[in-house]
This record gives sequence, structure tokens and C-alpha cells, in this order.
Amino acid sequence: MLSIAASELIQIIRNRLVLVTSLIMPLAVCAFFVGQHETFAAIGSLGYIAAVMMFTVAAFGLYATAVTTLASRRQNLFLKRLRSTAEGDPVILAGLLLPVVVLAVVQVTAILTALAVVAGKPAEVALLVVATLTTLAMMIGLALATAGLTNSPEHAQVTTLPVTLGVIAVATWVGIAGTEDLTWFKRLLPGGAATELTMNAWNGGSP
Repeated sequence: MLSIAASELIQIIRNRLVLVTSLIMPLAVCAFFVGQHETFAAIGSLGYIAAVMMFTVAAFGLYATAVTTLASRRQNLFLKRLRSTAEGDPVILAGLLLPVVVLAVVQVTAILTALAVVAGKPAEVALLVVATLTTLAMMIGLALATAGLTNSPEHAQVTTLPVTLGVIAVATWVGIAGTEDLTWFKRLLPGGAATELTMNAWNGGSP
């Protein structure tokens, strides 16, 4: 698994488009939110900022990159070659996805730490960790599902768009409007419950 992961990490570094999509663009957006945290906190809250930044990284850095990676490896028959080895399918998938998962964890940790430094630490750190891991797990599941419908890396730019924009839109809506109204509807939307959990973890409140 580690050899597959190391090879995949090299491919990510060499691919400029993936590098921009998974690293530079999410970090640039998050840096803007951190820099303007007072403005966005007035619109929603610090928990809202944390949730939107987390989903920006999870959507672009993890979800879209994972779908593109799996589609690319299937198109160039790399997956087929891996399946002819002694490694099982779970190990192969874990090896292919490990680099993007680790990069996403590092990015989320960095941006939330930066927000805590400039705006104050979260009320419940342990709950925030749970919210982060839950969000990343959800996005991995969505990536695996979307990859099954994606024929090529180019096609991934289309198939990932609804989920990418959708989860960020849900995080924004729930982050600003809260869950007092339409509570269960918002919680059942992809990212709704995770956004609420993140806000409760940062702002303090009942999870």
C-alpha cells in the first residue's frame, strides 16, 4: 500500500492541474476567509468560517482530486495492472487515496490552526476533530461513488461539479441560517450535519 501511495504522491506533484486544484486553490480561498474573518464572522460566526473552509478543502482538495485520480488510473489501465498483483482491492484503493487524504488532513489542520491563532481557539477541540474526520470520511465515500460514474479525468471536471458546489452551498446556508428552521432537512443534506457539528464545536453549543 505504501509503495502505491508513494507513487501516487509523485504523480500528484508532477500534475500541475491537480496540484492547483488540490492545494493552491483551496488554500487561497481559505487564506481569504482567514484574512477577512471579522467580516464573515459578522455574517455568520467563526464556526461558519471554519465549516466553509473545511468543506472547501474537502470538496476540492479531497473529493475532486480523488475522483480525478481514480478515473485517470482506470483510463490508463493502471488499476487493471494493480489488480493483477497480489494486492487486494481495498489495499489498492487505500494506496491510491492515501496521499490525497493526508494532504487534506494537513490542509484542514493548517487552516483551522490559522483561524484559531487570529480569531481565538474553538470551544470544543475534540468535537471539532470528530466533525473534521466525519466530513473527510463522507467526502471519500462520495468520491468513490462518483468515480464509478466517471470515465476520464476530463469527465471528472463535470461529474464532480454538483457535489463540490453543493456541499459548499449547504455549508454556507447552514452556517449563516443555522438549523433552527428546517432542522432535519438541513441535517440530511450532504454537509448539513457536519456543518452544524463544526459550528457547535467552534462556537460552543449542544451538538
